[in-house]
Amino acid sequence: MPLTGTMLNKPVLLESLIVFIIVLCVHTVVWDRYSWCVVALAIQAFYVQFKWDRLLRLGGAVFQFRTTANSGLLPASMVIPLLGIVMKERCKAAGTVYFERFGIVVASTGMVLALFLSVIAVGITRPVPTNTCILSGIAGSIILYTMKYSLTVSEVIEVLEVLLIFVYFSMILLYLLPRCFTPGEALLVLGGVSFILKQLIKRSLNVIEGRGDPVHFVLLVAVAGVVLLGIFFTALFFFMDSGTWTSSMFFHMMTAVLGLGVLMPWLYHLIQRNPLLWLLQFLVQTQTRVYLLVYWTLLAASACMVVLYQNSKRSSESKKHQASTITRKYFHFIVVATYIPGLIYDHQLLYIAAVLCLVVFILLEYIRYFRIKPFGQTLRHLLTLFLDERDSGPLILTHIYLLVGMSLPVWLFPRPCAPKGTLPGGGALVPYSGVLAVGVGDTIASIFGSTIGEIKWPGTKKTFEGTMTAIFAQIIAVALILIFDGRVNLNTSYAWILGSISLVSLLEAYTTQIDNLLLPLYLQILLMA
Repeated sequence: MPLTGTMLNKPVLLESLIVFIIVLCVHTVVWDRYSWCVVALAIQAFYVQFKWDRLLRLGGAVFQFRTTANSGLLPASMVIPLLGIVMKERCKAAGTVYFERFGIVVASTGMVLALFLSVIAVGITRPVPTNTCILSGIAGSIILYTMKYSLTVSEVIEVLEVLLIFVYFSMILLYLLPRCFTPGEALLVLGGVSFILKQLIKRSLNVIEGRGDPVHFVLLVAVAGVVLLGIFFTALFFFMDSGTWTSSMFFHMMTAVLGLGVLMPWLYHLIQRNPLLWLLQFLVQTQTRVYLLVYWTLLAASACMVVLYQNSKRSSESKKHQASTITRKYFHFIVVATYIPGLIYDHQLLYIAAVLCLVVFILLEYIRYFRIKPFGQTLRHLLTLFLDERDSGPLILTHIYLLVGMSLPVWLFPRPCAPKGTLPGGGALVPYSGVLAVGVGDTIASIFGSTIGEIKWPGTKKTFEGTMTAIFAQIIAVALILIFDGRVNLNTSYAWILGSISLVSLLEAYTTQIDNLLLPLYLQILLMA
């Protein structure tokens, strides 16, 4: 076996052990027929991920994946099924039948997508791994048997439609964006986008079901819009130079046409109201919202000042100057300062603001990537300073992952299953999962680990001191949340919360995947359980 494979073995095994512990912890609380499926899926994903790792090392994968990390198949395969299962249990306890069934569909979809990715790895591995094929066959049989007696015909069709969208997106985006994802990250990102598009299509066709709180539809339309815009311009600029003024004017014009001529009418169809007037009324509905918007604008301005200041240092000192770890984590502190007031005072405003910020981030990345005039080249120059080893592809995604990781617990919070606006016990901390795992835990671990850390975890660059300070900092953060957010009542869930924070912090120490994306989801799953 090559040296790189030997070096990766120990961290991958320990990462897998942590994921198995999380899976078992969740299913000690919510064990049912789906638990057998998840355990079987986890076992086969553990074996298949080594096949993916071998394919990545030898260059035998169908597409070009990120080479600075392992495949990450096991941790990624568990996220969507576990999220669906804990959502099902919470909604079942609240007596919300529709969202209980929705949780079952989410879990089934996650299992099918993960199994599909495993089958691809097994199919292109030579010689054919007989034992792994048998394990994948057993896991697939258990999943299909359970789905046969758990899902209605319409739900099975819905799962297959998401799989079909996922297959098409994988072929298109992984070809157009080489080295941007590992197989596990592709499963999470493309699987999530595929599920969002399917939900948007479903709700658009069912007008009666689609009517409701407009807040819940903005995310669906926004994600669909930026994804379709990206695919369209990537295909277009494959045949023409994107850096000319003509191409830039066409980019701005088509973006406006898509936004005002397609997405706005689509959103109007869903909410039965003028989207722009609704958004304006929503943003200034209360005085608290106006104060929050002013406060967030000041924080955004301070973040821009940091970027400009760091680039001025590069100009004066050295062209090879790179931002330090502490400087990059400054943006984590800004995001924490942004999200905490929103979580305490206005969840819905934070939801909408995060969606709008995501759209802005992705559009700016398009402008940078395509070198759209007049700001494309400037953005390339400014953002290069903050690159790390995870930005090995043509796109710079770490800042987008940070925003998404902080926002996912807010977007995925099962509000219909929480009649009082919060879940009981540790579930009350679910919206804070991103703040705790990424904003506090990952930031403190990185800063203290890089400055005072001496004892390294086996096989990694992460340190024992960094992990311990991260756990301690998250405990302090939970205590402060209890003081300032009167809706949070943990009852007797302190041991479970401590265990959840510790497991996720250990996962941060060993995973080579995008921790901004993975850690909040695992902490949310554990807290919801």
